[in-house]
Amino acid sequence: MASATTLAPNAGTEDFAAMLDATLGPDTGFAGSVVSGRVIRIDDDFAVVDVGLKSEGRVPLKEFAPQGQKPEVQAGDVVELFVERYEDRDGSIVLSREKARREEAWTNLEKAYQANQRVNGVIFGRVKGGFTVDLGGAVAFLPGSQVDIRPVRDVGPLMGSPQPFQILKMDRARGNIVVSRRAVLEETRAEQRSELIQGLKEGMILDGVVKNITDYGAFVDLGGVDGLLHVTDIAWRRINHPSEALTIGQPVKVQVIRFNSETQRISLGMKQLMADPWDGVAIKYPVNAKFSGRVTNITDYGAFVELEPGVEGLVHVSEMSWTKKNVHPGKIVATSQEVDVMILDVDEPKRRISLGLKQAQGNPWEVFLEAHPPGSVVEGEIRNITEFGLFIGIGPEIDGMVHMSDLSWEEAGEAAMAKFEKGQVIKAKVLDVDVEKERISLGVKQLEADPAAEVLDKVRKGDVVTCIVTQVQANGIEVRVEDVLTGFIRRAELARDRGDQRPDKFAVGEKVDAKVTAVDRAARRLALTIKGKEIEEEREAMKEYGSTDSGASLGDILGAAIRRRREMAGEE
Repeated sequence: MASATTLAPNAGTEDFAAMLDATLGPDTGFAGSVVSGRVIRIDDDFAVVDVGLKSEGRVPLKEFAPQGQKPEVQAGDVVELFVERYEDRDGSIVLSREKARREEAWTNLEKAYQANQRVNGVIFGRVKGGFTVDLGGAVAFLPGSQVDIRPVRDVGPLMGSPQPFQILKMDRARGNIVVSRRAVLEETRAEQRSELIQGLKEGMILDGVVKNITDYGAFVDLGGVDGLLHVTDIAWRRINHPSEALTIGQPVKVQVIRFNSETQRISLGMKQLMADPWDGVAIKYPVNAKFSGRVTNITDYGAFVELEPGVEGLVHVSEMSWTKKNVHPGKIVATSQEVDVMILDVDEPKRRISLGLKQAQGNPWEVFLEAHPPGSVVEGEIRNITEFGLFIGIGPEIDGMVHMSDLSWEEAGEAAMAKFEKGQVIKAKVLDVDVEKERISLGVKQLEADPAAEVLDKVRKGDVVTCIVTQVQANGIEVRVEDVLTGFIRRAELARDRGDQRPDKFAVGEKVDAKVTAVDRAARRLALTIKGKEIEEEREAMKEYGSTDSGASLGDILGAAIRRRREMAGEE
């Protein structure tokens, strides 16, 4: 058995080689290499290719085009193919167009990697942590952080389109390639930045893209260099936050308003490309004219009202309400509220407009005076009682005051006030309206005629009147005249002789005669003197009954005068 199957070493090797050459051909060293072949025909989804061997190879049509594209191959085309292996002893071989392209691509990519050159590729798929890129047959990995300089929310527009990449690392043995699109963009950006900085001048108009938004403005990418667009330079109108007018990624047209070549800081403006709404504002908004506007901002000292986009005026807190004093503006108006205002002042160079809210609503004191002139009667509720009078509500927001002296003709102020209480509805007469001081004076006692008016009309200075003592004080006595007028006799005026000038000589209810020295019609009060009356009576008696020079004593003269007066009184 052993001898039957054992071949001589040389003879056996030669016989096997001869058999293999007869079956497969004299050269089998091309397996694993790339060969050229001609497409003979297209059978269904395969291309039959002649690569110079005893039999043809079959290659799937899908390998002749990138993923998602229609293959463009036809009979007669010469193509490069990768020989994978012989499939069976019949000589059928396994060919791959895709691996041929990959081998070719790897060779070219290695050369580009060594030379630090960019390569072109197409993003065609998503994987964990990034994307897959077709580099002409070789598949590379593109990390998500290497897609762009800024985070990209939607990669859709980048997929399927050829673009340059930089190879970061590659390992042919493992079949790994890592590429970066960001590196290409940064390199291009640096070139653009240098070119832009060299030619940058104030006043230039540039196109840019909003890169970032902060509370104080937005950073705009000008193509390799960033500029700051401050919130006050976005628009002529008030913008509280840049996000009200801009979004990240938004294309914008801006003007260079300041450029510092040393620090390379660029200040940009958008509103400078628009017409200035403040031009001719004094003509558009004349003083004392009324306009409608929208409240844009409220502060402790007032509210800003937008008259048109870019033109705002300030309503100072003192010009907001006729009646609400020391009230925060936020309690009178609200943001975004539409209001009517009056132009009080315009300072076009300083871009300031002073507005009045209350002036557009009408002065309530002027309105009241027109409807209720002095002498008219009003009715209202007592809103407050103070130590000096009553405050009566005579309108939605205005009060009139009744001084305590105007409550009653007869009673003193405090006694009269005791008869009124808060919330009580009473009538009063309008005494005076002071529009400038915003005061309305009312009177309750004026609703009736002054009972002392007739007596006041008759009493004159120098008249002698009969009084009734109502109060004895240390400095004099208070009296009542004809039961309607109050009078006062000072201590020094109680008697001719100093020793008799004692208030305690008088009693309440006692009647005395006194001479009128002064009449205060407003206060309905008389100033009286007993001393003056006695001196005048003495003078008249001396004149009528003699003098001390004739030998008569003063007592005799006065006694005769008194007797004469009593006789006259008895005759009456």
